[in-house]
Order: sequence, then C-alpha cells, then structure tokens
Amino acid sequence: MAWKGRRALVTGASGFIGGHLVTRLAALEADVHAVSRRPAADGAVRWHQVDLRDQEATAELLGALAPDVVFHLASEVNGARDPQVVPVTLAGNLQSTVNLLTAAVRHGCRMVLAGSIEEPRPGNGQAAAPSPYAMAKSAASGYADLYHRLWGLPCTVLRPSMVYGPAQRDTAKLVPYVTRALLRGEEPRLTSGAKVADWVYVDDVVTAFVAAAEDDRAIGRSFDVGTGVKTSVRELVEHLYAIAGGGARPGFGAVADRPLDITQVADLGPALELIGWRPTVELADGLRRTVAWYAQQAS
Repeated sequence: MAWKGRRALVTGASGFIGGHLVTRLAALEADVHAVSRRPAADGAVRWHQVDLRDQEATAELLGALAPDVVFHLASEVNGARDPQVVPVTLAGNLQSTVNLLTAAVRHGCRMVLAGSIEEPRPGNGQAAAPSPYAMAKSAASGYADLYHRLWGLPCTVLRPSMVYGPAQRDTAKLVPYVTRALLRGEEPRLTSGAKVADWVYVDDVVTAFVAAAEDDRAIGRSFDVGTGVKTSVRELVEHLYAIAGGGARPGFGAVADRPLDITQVADLGPALELIGWRPTVELADGLRRTVAWYAQQAS
C-alpha cells in the first residue's frame, strides 16, 4: 500500500511504541494524526487531545478526521497484581477500545490494535491472563473479534512481547531502568532475574504494525509480535552490564518476583505466513543501540 496522502490516526502517540510509529508513518508520507491525553509538538504530525474513555469525544474525533487506518496503541499499562488496578485498566484498555471500535464501524475505518502477549492465545496454551492489565487486553481483543464477525469491521490485533529500545518514556521498565542506573554509576535493584521473556526491538514492532495495515490477509486475525527467543531477566541484565559497564555484579533478589508470571514467547509462524513479517534486530544489537541512545541523552 502506498502511504503517501493516506490518513492514519495513531492513538497513544505520545507513548513508546506510538511515538516510534508516528515517526515511521510520517517518513512514509502518510497524513498522520496523533491522539493523546498529553499531545506533543511535531510539525509533521497533527495532534489531537482526546480522552478515548469518553465515547462521544471519540466518535466526534473519528467523524471529523475520517481516517483510512486507526492504529490503537493508547493503553493504561500497569502489570501490578493489585485490585486497585482493575478499574483503571478496565477503563483505559477496554472501554476506550470499545469506544473506538464503535466509532470505526460507523465511519468505515480499518483498525490495527495493540494487544498483549499475556492474553490467552495458542502460543501459551490459552493460559489465563495473569494480571488485570492482561485481562482487560484480552477482553478488548475479544470485542475486536466480535466487531469483525458481527459488523464486518476490518481489524487486526497484534500482541507484542517485551518491547525495548530508545526513547522508552516509562523509565521504570527494566531496560531503561537498568541502563540509566548503570550510566549514572548506580546499582539497580532487581528481582531474582529468573523470569524468562521474549524481548523485541521497537523498530521491529513498528514494522509489524505497518505491515498489518497494508495486507488484507491480516483482517480478522491476531498475531504475536516477538522474536520467538527466550531470554531471562538475568541474561538481559548481564548483556546490559557488558555494554554499559558496572562496578559490581548485578544485585539480583532485592525486589520480589511478581506472582503468576509465566514464560511468554511469540509464535512467529502466522505473522510470517500471512503478512511477511519477521524480526530483524538481534537482542545484542538492539541493546547496544538502546544504551547508545540513553548515553547520548545523558551527555
């Protein structure tokens, strides 16, 4: 698909993946519109400040813009195992998605939604969602499927695994947290490091979102977006120590592990088969790029 002049709306555009996606679409010469509760200034992108939890405001936005494609990345990201998180993630991840799906049906928009690798899915044996965040994401994906089957909405769900890379705004996440601590000469406080996950570079994730919007074979489907490679937190941190340096060995065990965590690894087969996507950035290279970016910011 030629992107030049095509109108793309990116929700959550001030977030980590959303910010990188906006940059990519602008480079492809799309007519990019960005939605956030905290809009930024960017001459190549038109920003809109809308709370997607507001059904009427969401409908008005899509009616005014009539986008060809909506990339829905706005999310209340919180992996805490705390009942207080349930209402927040319900509104921020499920209600906002339903509002967008409803407006998209009315205005004939194609949608590509960000799900979660922690949703019940074939790749994890349909394991139950381990957190309020994952549960809300799972329900949102279920509604996307319903809107496609019942009302013909052309939508796709992508389930990224553990995304890392430059410009990750939530510096409490593992890679930016450890990297920034090492660059400051501090020792990060870590869990046991036993958790095993699938770490995928943000540029590869953005490529998957663009590919899903370009190929009609993606409509009505859900895809894992990762590398298919298992890497423990301990291994990842040791990579960062080797790249950024550190005066002592990592202090594993200072923070408790989260309950109900299971290994979540992407199944790359469906994305490769149907939309021709596969990751290209290996972990060591991606971490080097990431550390270099944070080092430049600190200089």
